[in-house]
Amino acid sequence: MNTYNAQIDIEPDGANAHSASPSAEHFQVLIVGAGISGIGCAYHLRKRLPGTSFVILDEQESFGGTWITHKYPGIRSDSDLHTFGYSFKPWVGPPIATAAEILSYMNEVIEENGLAGHIRYKHRVLSARWSSEANLWTLAVRRADNGDLATFTANFLWMCQGYYRHSEGYTPYWPGMKDFGGPVVHPQHWPDNLNVSSKRVIVIGSGATAATLIPNLADRCAHVTMLQRSPTYFWIGRNAIELAEELRRIQIDESWIHEIVRRKKLFEQYAFSKRCMTEPEQVKKELISKIAAVLGPEYDVASHFTPRYNPMQQRLAFVPDADLFLGIKSGKASVITDEIERFNKRGILLKSGKTLEADIVVTATGFNLCVLGDIDFAIDGKPLEFSETVTYRGMMFTGIPNMVWVFGYFRSSWTLRVDLIAGFVCRLLKHMKEKGAKRVEVRLRPEDQNMRLLSWIDPNIFNPGYLMRNMHLFPKRADRLEWQHSQDYWMEKDVIPAIDLDDQAFVYG
Repeated sequence: MNTYNAQIDIEPDGANAHSASPSAEHFQVLIVGAGISGIGCAYHLRKRLPGTSFVILDEQESFGGTWITHKYPGIRSDSDLHTFGYSFKPWVGPPIATAAEILSYMNEVIEENGLAGHIRYKHRVLSARWSSEANLWTLAVRRADNGDLATFTANFLWMCQGYYRHSEGYTPYWPGMKDFGGPVVHPQHWPDNLNVSSKRVIVIGSGATAATLIPNLADRCAHVTMLQRSPTYFWIGRNAIELAEELRRIQIDESWIHEIVRRKKLFEQYAFSKRCMTEPEQVKKELISKIAAVLGPEYDVASHFTPRYNPMQQRLAFVPDADLFLGIKSGKASVITDEIERFNKRGILLKSGKTLEADIVVTATGFNLCVLGDIDFAIDGKPLEFSETVTYRGMMFTGIPNMVWVFGYFRSSWTLRVDLIAGFVCRLLKHMKEKGAKRVEVRLRPEDQNMRLLSWIDPNIFNPGYLMRNMHLFPKRADRLEWQHSQDYWMEKDVIPAIDLDDQAFVYG
C-alpha cells in the first residue's frame, strides 16, 4: 500500500475536512461500490491486469448492493442467473434466485479470487476532486464505524455504485397519509418486526417488487391487494431450464453448462426483443394469453393485465411458476386497477369512490434515482454539472477525465454490461500504460460538433416512471451511436470490445 500526501480542499457534510489525516492512501484504481458491478469489475481487473493496486469502497456493512439493501419477504431476481450471473462464474442453481442465493454466489467470487482484502466496508464517499495538474482523483470518505474522515487518491476512478439511492425508496405523497391507522412501509426498508399475520395488506405498485411480495404475503396475511394505477407486462415460466437439467443429468461439466445455457438464453432474449419491436401486438397477445390461461376465462384480464404501452418499453418481470397469478386465482390475493384519491384512517379512498380497507400499506412504488452516488464532484476546482456532459456509450462523459461509470442494461440482465465495460476499462488502462499517458477523457470530434443533443434514454424505447421523473439529472446523448447509452446488448457485445482506443474521441495526456 502506497501513500500520497494530499489534503481535501472541501468540508463535506459540514465537517472540517482539513482536520483529516494529511496522508492519503493511494491506489491506481479506486472502485466505488461492492455490489454486483463492483465485484465483477474487480475480478476482471485482477485477472486481466495483475499487479494493479486497487481498492473497493462501499458504505454498506457488506458486499451485495441491491441484495443486502432490500430485505422484504421473498426478494428474488427478476432476471435469470445464467445471464445475470457473471460470464466467468458458472451458475448452478435455479434461474430465478433468492437474494441469499445471489449473495452466496458473490461471496464465492470474492473468496475464490482473493478480493476480500481489497474491500473497505462502511466507507461513504463524500466528494471526488480531479486535479489535471496532478492527474489524480482525491476522495473524501466518511467511515461509518467511527465517523472519521479518510482521504484516498487514485489515478483512475471506476464508478460501480448503481443508479438509485439506497438510503430511501421512492414513495409519492398522497393526501391523508398521516391519517392512516397502520404502518406505511416501503420495501426498500422493510421492518424486521413487521407482523402481517391475519392482516389486510395493500401493495401499491405492479412491478417486479410487487410481483415478488404479493405471492409471499398471500400465504401469511388475511388478504393482500395489489393496487395499481396501470397494468404491467409479466412473463410466466418454470423456474428451471430443461436444457440445463438434461446436461446435468448426463454429467456435463458445470462450466460447459453455464456457457451453453447462457448462449441459449441470450439468443432467446435477442429473438424476443426483435419480436417486441417488429410485432408488438402479437407479443402482447401471447404474454396476456398466458396470464389468462392461469386465471381462467371469467377473470377481467383486459382491465388488470393489459398494459397501455408496448412490450419492452418498460422492464418485463418474470413470474416463476406463475406464483403471483396462482395467489390471485386462489382468492388470497386480488388486483384493483384504479387511482388513489387519498388515504384515510381505514385505508385508501380510490378515485372511483371505493374504499380499500387495510391494516398495512406497502408502497412498492420504485426508486429514487441518483447520479454518481450523490457524490460531490469537481473537476479542477469547478463543480461538475453532470447533466451538461455528453455520454460516450453510457460509460464515459465529456469533461470528466479518468473515470468510467458502470450502468447496466434495463431490458437485459444488468451484469451483461458489467462484463463488457470491465473488458473495455482493462484494455483502456493497458493502452494508457503503453502510450505513457496519465489521463484520458472523451471529447466530441470535429464531425460531432453539430449533433443534436437528446435526453439520456429515448422514451420511445424505455420509459419507466422512476427514470422519466429524473431524466434531467442525467447526461445528454446524441444522435450517433458512439454518444449514447444503448440498451442493445446484442450490438454492444461486438462493438465495445472492438472500440478503437486511438479514435479522435479519446484524448490522452
